[in-house]
Amino acid sequence: MINDTPNQLDSSPTETKSPRRNIYAAYLIFILLLAYTFSFIDRQILSLLVEPMKRDLDISDTQMSLLQGLSFALFYTLMGLPLGRLADSKSRRGIIGWSIFIWSLMTAACGLAKSYWALFFARMGVGVGEAGLSPAAYSLIADSIEKKHLAKAIGIYTMGIYLGGGMALIVGGMVIQWADTFSSISLPIIGEIYAWQAVFIAVGLPGLLLVPLMFTLKEPKRTQAQTKAVPVSEVVNYFKQNKKTILMHNFGAALASVAGYGALAWVPSYLIRVHDMTSGDVGLAFGLIVLFCGAGGVIVGGVLADKRFKAGQTDAKMRVAMWAMIIGIIPTVIYPLLTDLYLVLVVLAISTFFANFMMGLGPAAIQEVVPSNMRGQFSALYLFIVNLIGLGLGPTLVALSTDYIFGSPEMVGYSLLLVSFVAMAGSAILLGRCLPNYRATIIALEKSSAK
Repeated sequence: MINDTPNQLDSSPTETKSPRRNIYAAYLIFILLLAYTFSFIDRQILSLLVEPMKRDLDISDTQMSLLQGLSFALFYTLMGLPLGRLADSKSRRGIIGWSIFIWSLMTAACGLAKSYWALFFARMGVGVGEAGLSPAAYSLIADSIEKKHLAKAIGIYTMGIYLGGGMALIVGGMVIQWADTFSSISLPIIGEIYAWQAVFIAVGLPGLLLVPLMFTLKEPKRTQAQTKAVPVSEVVNYFKQNKKTILMHNFGAALASVAGYGALAWVPSYLIRVHDMTSGDVGLAFGLIVLFCGAGGVIVGGVLADKRFKAGQTDAKMRVAMWAMIIGIIPTVIYPLLTDLYLVLVVLAISTFFANFMMGLGPAAIQEVVPSNMRGQFSALYLFIVNLIGLGLGPTLVALSTDYIFGSPEMVGYSLLLVSFVAMAGSAILLGRCLPNYRATIIALEKSSAK
């Protein structure tokens, strides 16, 4: 599964049955999964801290949503573009190592912030650090794994969203329950801090232990030409030739992310406000849903797409994602209308399963329609659009609906229903319209690489 020979521009790793190489492939995916998991622990922990942070900082839902979305997404998306370009010619494991170092320190810095704006800028720093991870990781996986296993491999990597998000909710909920027994906590040198600040420090610093592991990974060999960055004009020309495929794919994924990130940010508050659950109970219940149903959705989506691809369905990744959006709309608009808590959790679990197919299939699909020496840059463009819209707007659109359309914090469930329905329906429409263009791009790329 690992290709140790120099990669040609549009080649994919050749099949091998070497057990050693298969073991290394699994190790590579595991280490990258671990990094992505830690990144989402640091990112997602904020959703459980909404109520104490609003209380101590005296801020609104909309201001809180800017901490969850825009402050992080702004620099996460902007820095992803130059870092994605670097990933096409420089050491991808080095880029990832430095990224982990920066985001871990900046997460801990959130725990030292004394004001709203200090926290806002610290969250920007987390975004800068995390920007370097996925473009480099997608490129590393695509150069190391057989094409027929690509959707599954990237799906496993993408499980980090759900492992990290779920663990942040479960462990964070327990830590918050413990920390809530104190009005403040005294630390050496730092002094008195709020309990929620201690949570940021506790989840941020352990990430530094991952940095040395990045340098146990092998950098796939590149030809001399591949060590030089592709001219920007060449990248722009490829984009122009395939803009319908790329834009409909990227914006379809972005709308799916609006629903996904909106739910990750506000479902905990919905369960606390509407169903009177405690932070600890929400952390356990929603954390398990994210952990198993979110991860299950992304893996099942990858497996289904790989099977359809092997059966000859060229557009399998996009088609499976489109149908998951269509099916997922039903439970997504039902659970906020239910009054029985246990039924709410069951339907929420089904919604989480289908809504997250796209999270693995989206990045896998983009690797399939661009040359290998442009993967980092187009992955960065994909992440730029998906996160600027999904992460930047998803949490804020829900909060704006709650504050200005429904006018009550207890109506957050209706805000989730409204935003998720519009976003998922729009995603399904764009993915469906993208299918013929997606097939045409794959055919043209295969012809080009065969010359």
